Amino acid sequence: MFGIASIVEGRGELQSVPVLIHRIKKVVAPDVSVQIMQPIRVQRNLIVKPDVFEHYLNMASQKGGPNGRILVLLDADDDCPKKLAENLHAMAREMRSDRIVKVVIAKSEFESWFVASIDSIAGKFSVQSDCRRPTNPEGIRDAKGWLSRQMSLRTPYRPMIHQSKMVRELSLEVARQESPSFDKFWRDIEALLSL
Repeated sequence: MFGIASIVEGRGELQSVPVLIHRIKKVVAPDVSVQIMQPIRVQRNLIVKPDVFEHYLNMASQKGGPNGRILVLLDADDDCPKKLAENLHAMAREMRSDRIVKVVIAKSEFESWFVASIDSIAGKFSVQSDCRRPTNPEGIRDAKGWLSRQMSLRTPYRPMIHQSKMVRELSLEVARQESPSFDKFWRDIEALLSL
């Protein structure tokens, strides 16, 4: 038994990330005994500061226990996801070499993964049933706004209301095919469960 502790930036991820990890676990490691901890939330502009990052890595290490693993999940926003992930991962290795840490940067936002797999969500949660995936789902800078425009005018997208519900319906296969950052998330969760 070991724990996976996550560091996230959004309030919606506090509920949705554990659900998403559980869904992936059921596919890739159904027999692994793991405790998926409640994520730790920190503002994105703070977590990229080395002293703040170290503080939250230490919190996640305590939360996950002696054999725990750590997931850091942030939105790229306007940053290069690969470069930001590499920088944070290098810092994590230096600060907590005793822990397995994976860093995933969603391009451009967590909600981009919903855009990439919108066909599996269309017709649910006030999303229009004829909604179709755009050509470059990760290229949309305001994925939350895009989702809101696909929904009933009375019910715009709200992370605290919709994110964990949409994560339960999201087609994992399509999201992996259409979103390279979601595919990295999948591979990193698989690695955390198998190390």
